[in-house]
Amino acid sequence: MNPDKPKSGAGQPASILVVDDTPANLQILAGMLKDRGYKVRPVPSGKLALQAAQRDPPDLILLDINMPEMNGFEVCERLKNDDQLKGIPVIFISAHTEQIDKVKAFAIGGVDYLTKPFQMEELHARVETHLRLRRLQIELEEYSRHLELARERIKLDLELARGVQRGFLPMRTPEVPGYEFFAHYESAYEVGGDYYDFILLPRERVAILLGDVAGKGVVAALLMAKLCAEARFCMLTEPDAATAVTKLNSLMTQSGIADRFVTLVAAVLDPVRHTATLVNAGHPPPLIYHRATRTVEEAISNEVAGLPLGVLDDSKYSSCQISLEPGDTVLAFTDGVTEAVNLQGRQLQTKGVYTAVQGEAFWPCALGERVVKVVKQFAAGCSQNDDISLVGFGRTCSPTRN
Repeated sequence: MNPDKPKSGAGQPASILVVDDTPANLQILAGMLKDRGYKVRPVPSGKLALQAAQRDPPDLILLDINMPEMNGFEVCERLKNDDQLKGIPVIFISAHTEQIDKVKAFAIGGVDYLTKPFQMEELHARVETHLRLRRLQIELEEYSRHLELARERIKLDLELARGVQRGFLPMRTPEVPGYEFFAHYESAYEVGGDYYDFILLPRERVAILLGDVAGKGVVAALLMAKLCAEARFCMLTEPDAATAVTKLNSLMTQSGIADRFVTLVAAVLDPVRHTATLVNAGHPPPLIYHRATRTVEEAISNEVAGLPLGVLDDSKYSSCQISLEPGDTVLAFTDGVTEAVNLQGRQLQTKGVYTAVQGEAFWPCALGERVVKVVKQFAAGCSQNDDISLVGFGRTCSPTRN
């Protein structure tokens, strides 16, 4: 038993198809290769070689050039035009030493060219080299197929996750006489970490929340799902907005979100009193737009803002209350808006948002749509690197807008 017996795969000897129209050459080559442990199939013509290869593809082909009816070049060309056989390495064996023959052999797909007479050690070395390269090629192709299948599975999983995540978000905005609501959500990837919600509370009040989980992708999306559930629980069980956010921070911290944190802005609209109570947990300050004066300013100052959720377990949050006159709109947005980048590498920033809306007359939905349009125009030609989310609400003049 030869301990160095060459292998093709699954422990089987490498299969070599030897093609030569001279019986003596076939006998010599077949005998030499069999002695080295190869599985050898000798055939005396190009036509028979193609039939043998199609019936049972070999691991390598040794191919003579000068043969009647169909020479070695023609055989090789036909092999390379066959999708099932084109990957088989072909080594030409010929008594021709002209450079033009060697060039043609390589041009039509040959991997090597051996001139007669040759030493068996040289033949064995070249055969083993190309068999090894072929095995590596097959392994690489198989690995690529596995990667492609895995990629398709991940793509399907992410598409499913995208649908599930969208299911956590409100399907429609609330309907409150005398008020309009706006929402826009656009993730940078299949799933994202931005979150918003409209929660109907007792006494005709509505909670409006917008959050941004640090990071992107699947982990951020999972935390977003948890945030959605916990935030709704806290807002429904705590009558005070600041207390609800304080409780939410404790729940998120105790859940072990590790080095992740969440920025959040919460507003509780009282449409009877025409007031909004605002709480900010490390989020970009929402703006308030006054249609009467066509001006814009921060709705809540940084002095009232607290730390992002998940930073400190015992963080306490404060709130502020603002009055809403007819035409006033509160608009909150994630940093995907202010950090949108243009082709020159500049960020839109909060100043860019303010500049885009002040000086013109907007109702709540039109104001939100205006900001989305400005972000798109500013970042035109650039890839979106962060989730873009906005929520807004505003008072119209009356249940029937003037």
